[in-house]
Amino acid sequence: MKITITRRIEWDAAHRVLRHESKCSTLHGHRYVALITCTAEQLDRCDRVIDFGVVKDIIGRWVDENWDHTTILNAEDVELLGLLRGEEVADGKRAPYTINGEPTAENIARELLVLSRKLLELRSITDVEVVAVEVFETPNCSAKVTR
Repeated sequence: MKITITRRIEWDAAHRVLRHESKCSTLHGHRYVALITCTAEQLDRCDRVIDFGVVKDIIGRWVDENWDHTTILNAEDVELLGLLRGEEVADGKRAPYTINGEPTAENIARELLVLSRKLLELRSITDVEVVAVEVFETPNCSAKVTR
């Protein structure tokens, strides 16, 4: 039997889908929601997969420091990256975050799954595995990546 837990993490960010065929090719923002699902072979001494607060502290903090109130962009979006990086240097604003590929819910979910696994590993949490990340771009639209 496998037991999983899911922690909800929210943040606000802008993005632009450079190659989008419609209005999403324009810079715009979302209230993102991510559902981080973890499992473990055995429950801990408190009969938990992992404390929800630990997931929030490790993964939620990373999201807050890197994605909240910033712009997530395709690394190839050089025009907008140049503009935002110049603004960030001049005014002390947050640097944009780049990913390989379009900043779609699918790619953001994949990026967060990979990062979440690494973040737990860096904290020597090796008995818990992040098995899924679902990212909601709007209340009605989400993408889920599983391992």
